[in-house]
Amino acid sequence: MQYQFSSEGSCPLVLISLGMGEKVSIEHGSMVFHNGKVNLEGRMNQNGSGLLGGIIKAAARSMVSGESFFVTTATGTANDGLIAISSGSIGNIKALEVGKSTWRLNDGAFLACDSSVTYQMKRQSLGRAVFSGTGGLFVMETAGTGTLLVNGFGEVVELDLDGNDTLVVDNLHVVAWENTLSYNIKMASGIFGFKTGEGLVNEFSGKGKLLVQSKNSKAFAATLQPYLPKK
Repeated sequence: MQYQFSSEGSCPLVLISLGMGEKVSIEHGSMVFHNGKVNLEGRMNQNGSGLLGGIIKAAARSMVSGESFFVTTATGTANDGLIAISSGSIGNIKALEVGKSTWRLNDGAFLACDSSVTYQMKRQSLGRAVFSGTGGLFVMETAGTGTLLVNGFGEVVELDLDGNDTLVVDNLHVVAWENTLSYNIKMASGIFGFKTGEGLVNEFSGKGKLLVQSKNSKAFAATLQPYLPKK
């Protein structure tokens, strides 16, 4: 994927260059503009064993995590195709290399990827599904090789775990992590976090990279609540 950001600040456009017949997958609704030399086609966001399998997997992902039922395939119709996409979140966009690393993504983190990158849903344990903010019953796991673009709310920071210590992260600040990391979901402190005001946390261990975001949508929504009309 040949791309560049429109700026180095937050909330940039991603300008993707496409050659004749070259394809990229982008999050449904993320297209801002293209130069007329790009064809857009919607498809289900998961491959399955036949049409029914794809529908079931896509619907399951959509229901339990809020991910779009469809993604869009952008295909260059000339050698100088150009498409600009934008994140639905107010924050940074990060590029991840898929192949040497397999990544798992939180809800809403996916933005775009090469056509050679795919993803599938990995079922979580019931305990994780009930308490998690990372995909409910399923989490998205990458496959194939190429570039994957993810987005976060606020600044996205990459952390390296060396296997010596655990890292405890608020559940709503997790963006993506390598599947070499193990994680458990638990209460931050006390019953439902009443002692500290915190809620659920993810405890990561092992060796690998973890991406976290500086903001979360739940806290942001709470700051707006006093200014919203009351029924």
